[in-house]
Amino acid sequence: MNPPSPRASAAPSRARDSAGVTRRFGAMLYDSLVVIALLMVVTALLMIPLDGEPISAERVGIFEYVYQGLLVSMTAGFFGLFWTRRGQTLGMMAWRLKLQRMDGRPIGWRDALLRLAGATISLGLLGLGYFWIWIDRDRLAWHDRWSRTRVCVLPKR
Repeated sequence: MNPPSPRASAAPSRARDSAGVTRRFGAMLYDSLVVIALLMVVTALLMIPLDGEPISAERVGIFEYVYQGLLVSMTAGFFGLFWTRRGQTLGMMAWRLKLQRMDGRPIGWRDALLRLAGATISLGLLGLGYFWIWIDRDRLAWHDRWSRTRVCVLPKR
């Protein structure tokens, strides 16, 4: 009788440790509240010179596109900084989740930006990329596969 191969025994453990849809959406809800608050503060500060008027193309011209780029950059920066430094956003900490590469190493900026772009697509298509977890053998979302990353559930302390 042959002993089980390390690869065969790692796959079920890996799938069990992979975060499900509910936990991921819970963390996303927490993070979205933080990001929205951050973007609202920046918007309020940028509206001061406009006497509280909205930032629009009619009012500020091309600066509206700079403003939109700033909001996108800040959102990417929020996730990128947390993911590359700790592997966790604030919401992920609350839900005991950690992001890492498939090989277990921390992710870099390239991985973070690829993952964020993929997650935007996964969510934008009515969440289908996330719901894919329910049928994927390794419980991975589309953007997990595209970016070669995974979200693991951390054990309770």
